[in-house]
Amino acid sequence: MSEYLILGIILIAVLWFFNRDRIKNRFYPDKPKNLTLDQQFNSEKREREKEIDRLLSKMGKNGINDLSAKDRKRLDELSKK
Repeated sequence: MSEYLILGIILIAVLWFFNRDRIKNRFYPDKPKNLTLDQQFNSEKREREKEIDRLLSKMGKNGINDLSAKDRKRLDELSKK
């Protein structure tokens, strides 16, 4: 009987270890941050730059022909901002 108890405790510990992020997010969800206008602008700018970098690195491997029409359109939109 005690071996089942030990096995159960080990099983619970392993399940908790692999699901701790899911458990944390369920009981303590991320609260939206109150950003100032400058912080929001800089955050959006960083996100645009990351997406532009991703598209340019994709294009850098095989040239502009490597981008799909959707990617080309998105790159044009981002470069105009």
